[in-house]
Amino acid sequence: MVVAYTLAYSPCPNDTYIFAALANGLLADAPEVRVALADIEELNNAAEHGTYDLTKVSYGAIPFLMNRYRILPAGGALGRGCGPLLVARPDAAPPLFSEFAGKRIAIPGERTTAFMLLQLALGTRPKTVTMRFDRIIAAVAAGEIDAGLIIHESRFTYRDAGLIAIADLGEWWENMTLLPVPLGAILVRDDVGEDQVRALDGAIRRSLAFARANDHAVMPYVRAHSAEMNDDVIRAHIDLYVNEFSNDLGEVGHEAVRALFARAHDAGILHRTVEPRFA
Repeated sequence: MVVAYTLAYSPCPNDTYIFAALANGLLADAPEVRVALADIEELNNAAEHGTYDLTKVSYGAIPFLMNRYRILPAGGALGRGCGPLLVARPDAAPPLFSEFAGKRIAIPGERTTAFMLLQLALGTRPKTVTMRFDRIIAAVAAGEIDAGLIIHESRFTYRDAGLIAIADLGEWWENMTLLPVPLGAILVRDDVGEDQVRALDGAIRRSLAFARANDHAVMPYVRAHSAEMNDDVIRAHIDLYVNEFSNDLGEVGHEAVRALFARAHDAGILHRTVEPRFA
């Protein structure tokens, strides 16, 4: 009997680009997958219940999931120059970054890496309102909220709404640690056997290699699910977030993940020490 594994990831261009070939049956001899697409915070919450065999989640959520899942080497988002941004209207921004601790900030989720980095950079938990990532820019521009923590495609479009960047939290992280910023990972549930884990990890690598070699075959799938329809933005998104770490975290990636967990624990964001488990 053929087993179909449940695989969940976001509709953002980096995820759909990596998984297009696997999701659409374009790979020979690949494990069969049943795909679900959802916003990253929805995926973070679903992972708490072990909903999917494989799932994309934020590194901010992973410390709470290590009793059920392990981190796959392939398919994640980790890199340099790609961190979340804190943005605001020019006329509403206080002069000091530290003053944002008292402002109402829209965040894309409580368990997102973006929010973990914001707390680390501010040294405290600010006032927050949670909303989908693709609503944050409009809410800030309309004055519904003082500032917004933006991720994904929003990094390329916030200026079009008249907003300015207050802080680049990826840059802050890199300056503090000299490491790339861990954003999201593909987790595999513990009840998936080791042979199957290797096959699935290999299939993700092959799916990425297929996309790089056959751009024309995967881009319709990417465009069909992107929240941003501008081709230049979609391409910039893929170019930034899909990199060598998408193929293999490697030792540098492992070190970055351990550093994030350790700093979050030292700052009181995580109330117990958690070691990442890598598949």
